[in-house]
Amino acid sequence: MHDINLGLYFVSELVGTAMLLLLGGGVVANVILAKSKGLGGGTLMINWGWGLAVFAGVLVSSYSGAQLNPAVSIGLLVGGKIEFVQFLVAIAAQFVGAFLGAVLCWLAYHDHFDAEPDPANKLGVFSTGPGIRAYGWNLVTEIIATFVLVFVIFGFADYGDIEIGTPGSLGPLTAVPVALLVVGIGASLGGPTGYAINPARDLGPRIAHAVLPIKGKGSSDWSYAWVPVVGPLIGGTLAALAAGALLGLA
Repeated sequence: MHDINLGLYFVSELVGTAMLLLLGGGVVANVILAKSKGLGGGTLMINWGWGLAVFAGVLVSSYSGAQLNPAVSIGLLVGGKIEFVQFLVAIAAQFVGAFLGAVLCWLAYHDHFDAEPDPANKLGVFSTGPGIRAYGWNLVTEIIATFVLVFVIFGFADYGDIEIGTPGSLGPLTAVPVALLVVGIGASLGGPTGYAINPARDLGPRIAHAVLPIKGKGSSDWSYAWVPVVGPLIGGTLAALAAGALLGLA
């Protein structure tokens, strides 16, 4: 712990999460906002876009282990891979980075947000929402999807330097299986809730939606906002416990 530069640790998570949200939000904007050249690209385009967003985010945040997600961070904490101070620094950076990434996405698509007539589509760029609003079942979906994410990440079983969580022998290629995993989760489990699987990914941009001067933006849907925060945190915790018990990785 004494060898870790917490300032760099914070910047690493901030930059990686901002990159994740800029490109992830960007693919959603490209597919659903009026007059975008990617309009109507479909769900799989969004799935692949988010996977590649994860790939880019992981590549630029190796110092902190490219957690980019409080659910992953809490899993690492429960699994004994990081210390509590690292956890706090990481999640603070993730929420700030997610907010900044969402702001950059809005700037990139500014005129398309103005041209989009549907407030729900504007919000959909920033945060997730359920296909069928049933909070209990929506929560279950987020728990299951995030469990898959964190459990499989633990299954990679190589975090390199355990003290700071940097990728191990795969080096930059560590980003590839994580990216493909996110594509797979989106394609398989993304239908009911839009697969937030990341509290920072949803809450940071939702706050950005609330405060940015977006023309005709409508509600930020705060009544649903707790689901993509609580569900992933539960899923990440359960995944770490299961990995310890079943994979011997705790």
